[in-house]
Amino acid sequence: MRRALSITTGVAVLALLAGCGGSDDKQTLTGEDPATSTPTTAPTSAPTSEPASVPTSAPTTTTPSAPAGPLTQAQYQTALIRLDQRLAGDINALATVKTESSLSAAMENLTQTLNAESLALGSIKPPARAVAANRVLQLRLKTAATALSAGDTSDVGCGGLAYVSQSLQRQLTTTMSTAVAQLRTLGLIFGRTLPDLGPEPTDTRPANGDVIIRSGAGGNGALRVKNGSATDVAVSIVSPGKPPSKPHIMLYVQAKKTATVYRIGGAYHLYVKSGKDWNPKRRQFSSDCSFKRFDQGFTKNQGWEVQLKPSVLGNASSSSVDPY
Repeated sequence: MRRALSITTGVAVLALLAGCGGSDDKQTLTGEDPATSTPTTAPTSAPTSEPASVPTSAPTTTTPSAPAGPLTQAQYQTALIRLDQRLAGDINALATVKTESSLSAAMENLTQTLNAESLALGSIKPPARAVAANRVLQLRLKTAATALSAGDTSDVGCGGLAYVSQSLQRQLTTTMSTAVAQLRTLGLIFGRTLPDLGPEPTDTRPANGDVIIRSGAGGNGALRVKNGSATDVAVSIVSPGKPPSKPHIMLYVQAKKTATVYRIGGAYHLYVKSGKDWNPKRRQFSSDCSFKRFDQGFTKNQGWEVQLKPSVLGNASSSSVDPY
């Protein structure tokens, strides 16, 4: 006997495969320089027949809007070191976030610091040979701030806090690399506090039909998955009472392909996560994730076929669940 289950629009399609002989029985179920100020000379009154007092006015004091310059090479290097030090705290905060709210706060603080330092660089006078490099550094800081402020934290539930934090750190280092290299050609050092995480790990796409996890006793159940969607999926077969992070079986099905898994033990619930850039260590997609659970439970020792493609003729409903 084979059972079929189709999915409603926005969900997927299912079908039962357990071969028990006889005819097929289909069941339908219903995301700026200061000017040098000069003391004002007190005017003296012209001599008269009577003594005249000579008023003197106090010197006018002004506060320079920019330091005297240009700076020497050593002075400019000191300024760069201090800039590095001012960035260090916010960069470290970004690297050590523990919650999504602390990630957002770290991003905002670092954005403000980058903008402030970019503005401050415009008020100093670097050595003549470093004027162009200083301008590049100023612009790169501004660019990094803009990119960070536009950073998306929606993938926290997908790749995790560490993944998003490391991606932002790598982005910062990459953005600043042009300025770092140009300063280095002048014998100047900057960027020692920028993150050095190395290249991003290469994501490894499993083969279609790979069983990523299998635990517990087997049985006579079978599940065929037809992935008609444009993204890969990881289908988790989860025993009753177990969280989706602890599946009995996890099956990987590439986009537009079909795969079948056998020896499913007992009744189960079906969870499907989809996305891009699979990370084999975390057993998670790193971006564009979606997490669903079929509302219907699956009985033991039966064969089901699931079609993961939205359809107005679908007959299986699903619900969004927390990332797992």
